[in-house]
Amino acid sequence: MKRLMLALTFLVLLLSLDATAVAAVGPARARLDAFASGLHSLTGDFSQTLTGADGQVGKTSSGTLVLLAPREFRWNTLTPYKQTIVADGSRVWMYDPELEQVTVNRQSTEESHSPLTVLTDLKQLDRDFKVTEQGAHDGLLWLRMTSTAKDPQFDHADLGFDASGLVRMRFRDRLGSTTDIRFSNLRRNVAIPDSTFNFVPPKGADVIGDLPVLTTEPLHD
Repeated sequence: MKRLMLALTFLVLLLSLDATAVAAVGPARARLDAFASGLHSLTGDFSQTLTGADGQVGKTSSGTLVLLAPREFRWNTLTPYKQTIVADGSRVWMYDPELEQVTVNRQSTEESHSPLTVLTDLKQLDRDFKVTEQGAHDGLLWLRMTSTAKDPQFDHADLGFDASGLVRMRFRDRLGSTTDIRFSNLRRNVAIPDSTFNFVPPKGADVIGDLPVLTTEPLHD
């Protein structure tokens, strides 16, 4: 969950990055600037694979994603299992159909430990990260972000760009495991209905976590 939230937080914040304020210092950084420029919504498909520190590769999961600036997203895992994660700008809702369980957390809590949130503040980016060009490999240009925090959430994050923009993200945690996310069929700035980010817990599901204060109106229509 933490690995996924790290990736989602970064993607959402790309939508609000003022690329015109970033000085391109290399080809990968220039592609980051171009990808973020004028971007306010994004839809597409993803596949995600976790490789353990021992080199053992786990099953690949895949699904769809929808993101809207500044902080809303919907991440639907479709195979080999189903899972839905929805951020409505206030809370993050994670639904596991197999367990019939919904877990709710304040969105600020989920994001607070993600060092990639500083991408909306370039002064923090320069202060909290060492950003280095990694050259070209696997057909992409790569940019590495290494946290300068004393207790970082991950060892480093690598962002892979082709001519169209961001197509891969790889996170290596402090235990040596690597999460590799590949994106496809990305569509920029499409109209997204508000209802996309409204989540209603399914009837019969257990709901745990930090629920909104009850009002006379439904939590999410």
